[in-house]
Amino acid sequence: MADNKDWRRDEEDDGDQEIDETSYKAQKDAVLLAIEVSESMLKAPPPSDSKKADRDSPVQAALKCAYHFMEQRIISNPKDMIGILLFGTEKTRFQLDENGRSGLGYPHCYLFTDLDVPSAEDVKALKSLVEDEETGDDILKPTSEAVSMSNVLFCANQIFTTRAANFGSRRLFLVTDNDNPHSTDKAARSAAAVRAKDLYDLGVSIDLFPISHQDSKFDLANFYDDILYRDPLAEANMQEVAVSKSGDGLNLLTSLISNINSKQTPKRALFSNLPFEIAPGLRISVKGYNIIHRQAPARTCYIWLDGEKPQLAVGETTRIAEDSTRTVEKGEMKKAYKFGGEYVYFSPEEQKSLKDFGSPVIRIIGFKSRSLIPLWSSVKKSTFIYPSEEDYVGSTRVFTALWQKLLKDDKVALAWCIVRSNANPMLAAIMPSKSQSDEESGTPFLPAGLWICPLPFADDLREIKQPGKMAQASDELKTQMRTIIQQLQLPKAMYNPTKYPNPSLQWHYKILQALALEEEVPETAEDASLPKFKAISKRAGGYLEDWSETLSGEAKSATDARAVKREIDDELPERPAKRGKTAQPSASGLTPAQLKVVVDDGSISKMTVAQLKDIAGAKGLNTSGRKADIIERIEQWAEEN
Repeated sequence: MADNKDWRRDEEDDGDQEIDETSYKAQKDAVLLAIEVSESMLKAPPPSDSKKADRDSPVQAALKCAYHFMEQRIISNPKDMIGILLFGTEKTRFQLDENGRSGLGYPHCYLFTDLDVPSAEDVKALKSLVEDEETGDDILKPTSEAVSMSNVLFCANQIFTTRAANFGSRRLFLVTDNDNPHSTDKAARSAAAVRAKDLYDLGVSIDLFPISHQDSKFDLANFYDDILYRDPLAEANMQEVAVSKSGDGLNLLTSLISNINSKQTPKRALFSNLPFEIAPGLRISVKGYNIIHRQAPARTCYIWLDGEKPQLAVGETTRIAEDSTRTVEKGEMKKAYKFGGEYVYFSPEEQKSLKDFGSPVIRIIGFKSRSLIPLWSSVKKSTFIYPSEEDYVGSTRVFTALWQKLLKDDKVALAWCIVRSNANPMLAAIMPSKSQSDEESGTPFLPAGLWICPLPFADDLREIKQPGKMAQASDELKTQMRTIIQQLQLPKAMYNPTKYPNPSLQWHYKILQALALEEEVPETAEDASLPKFKAISKRAGGYLEDWSETLSGEAKSATDARAVKREIDDELPERPAKRGKTAQPSASGLTPAQLKVVVDDGSISKMTVAQLKDIAGAKGLNTSGRKADIIERIEQWAEEN
């Protein structure tokens, strides 16, 4: 297949090599949570003495999960849309018009929260439904009639079509405990399958969150295998539909939250359909994903409060000429590099040619043992790649074979990579990650596939001054510390980032949430990363005290030895004092002829910034800026005078 040339697109500003990957973190998402309201879903679990046992009915747990999901998204993903649809209710409500009256309805479908960017009022209303029994009894009343799933799916189709027509990600979350809603009605089953196909044709994916009870098992084959269209990426990573169980001593709410969090916003690709050349004449296509991205609090913005409602104050940038302060339009400017004190100008075509290293490609140039790639060699974060069948049919099969071979032989591929047009080429190690189900996988929270790990060039290595002679710990001190490390080792433990939310980020969101929802501000932040001091003291407390005593004794001996050496040095005859530097003549008193000599022989670069500012000030020049800028002004003045 011929190389596609659409990658060679024009860039408005291609001067920056680094791209803002925050836009690739996730795409705008629209999620509609459809929660079934039935007798079994409203039935509370049997009482239990266990502290971990459920206290909530499946509907209550689902609504609390929706509340948690909404309050999380309202701050962390402020542009996402969330709606809540209750089906199986006695009451019916679809959309509200301007007067608050219910419009077109679908039998036994109650649209509690319309699909929209959630507001603080939406979160409060949902909280009231969860906590207020009277409100819940009024709305959460199940119907005695049969509920048509095709009607529910058609209602969801209408909501997505009218409220989120242009969203890149649209998803329907179904929470139910009924694995066969149309066991005796084949026509209703077929109609539901048709409505599900309509949703997928619209670009809406359906995610099922089934709930099973103690005396039953949720069987997807009864009905939902015809409704759910499995994601091939999820199938390749062997992800199954997780079933939450009610009343078995496990917390149903925690299980639902965990399952929904695992369905986070789909990642947008950093690059799509990039040629991956495994050997001359053998190419497949891959997509790249930014799986790991450092999260930071949302940026603050300026708003104007004197209008009818708060409005965003938008900033504008204006460029002005340095000498005349005249506004310079974009068409009047050119890009330049400073080289040898001169400006080298480039036309847009020349600027592009500087960065044109050919069409984007990942080209394998050899293989090495994984042990030959040291930990320190990673200069940037890695990019996850996965096969795409859009350009080369059979890419998944070839990609899987390469992945399995690298894992089996414990090797990595070395590759030459240009991942975007106008991007700098890089050398990278292509490393395989093990399957999430593999017990030996050190990163079960990461998907199985290949990772592009950028390697440093010779120019990226920096010389480090070796430290001088350092004091060495005694063998006794080392032995004691070895014992402490052995006591604190956890053989099967591993760092799992999913268990450690960023405490500062969560504290920031908690405060914003409390202020936005008019809730009580928490006193302390939740920090899962705090050490377990009691367990540490129990395991190694005595050893730590012994080590501390030994360390204090050795530190005192080293300090006393240095003090004795200092006293001996003080008793030695004094060394001759160093000659002081002769006073430098005032730089501002240089004549134009002397200044030209200083400029011509290059000694001006040896002057201090203070001396340069004296000269610039005496000649009436601007004294601000870096040393190089001041030298440039003085050199220009010397040439003109």
